[in-house]
Amino acid sequence: MDRIVYDRMAAHDSTHWWYRARRDILSDYLTRYGNVPKGARILEIGCGTGHNLPMLASFGEVDAIEIDPAARAIAGERLGKPVGDAPLPDLPGVTRGSYDLVAVLDVVEHIADDVAALKGMASLLKPGGKILIAVPAHQWLWSAHDVVNHHHRRYSKASLVKAIEAAGLRSRKLTYFNSLLFPLAAAARIAGRLTGRDDSDDSPPAKPLNALFERIFRLERHVVGRVPLTPGVSIVTLAEPQ
Repeated sequence: MDRIVYDRMAAHDSTHWWYRARRDILSDYLTRYGNVPKGARILEIGCGTGHNLPMLASFGEVDAIEIDPAARAIAGERLGKPVGDAPLPDLPGVTRGSYDLVAVLDVVEHIADDVAALKGMASLLKPGGKILIAVPAHQWLWSAHDVVNHHHRRYSKASLVKAIEAAGLRSRKLTYFNSLLFPLAAAARIAGRLTGRDDSDDSPPAKPLNALFERIFRLERHVVGRVPLTPGVSIVTLAEPQ
């Protein structure tokens, strides 16, 4: 990712409506469907500045990997121990078959060979282990945001399932989320193209609007995985060996 993306993440990951509500949604989703064992060993790959690590730590003992040095240093302070730098898909130095849960939250879209990356993650799982995957949805929503984040693609449900199955895994509880705000996000992307103002700045809006968006997005924590959601900005699923 461009340096500015990590800088914005560090500045806003504790206050921005998207980060705050998404952590709660993923926590509830994992509680309902992850069947994470007590005392689980958990690895987050591509942890960025470590903003998801406290949420994941509520499920077990967490390790983390981040390839950007500055973000890795911030994540290490949050985690309270060193964060690794092993790159996908090979993940050199990471012990195979040692994790109950691997989390890749808006990471797979950054990898040129997503199937190889998923195979690498699968090799880290203990028997019964799972991969928690979140990715951006809908290629037609491609924007300057995807460019500065060095995305290779956005996913449809079908393309994500195809990659997961090609890696020898199966998908469970796959669903869109960030659906309530999807019309607004889609309108903003379309307007940006029409006006030539496709802006990559994802800093939080004014405080009242930030609080409103957070409340709306957080409402989805009660239904994600339970009922089919209309198209959303993101997709989440659990993947496990076939």
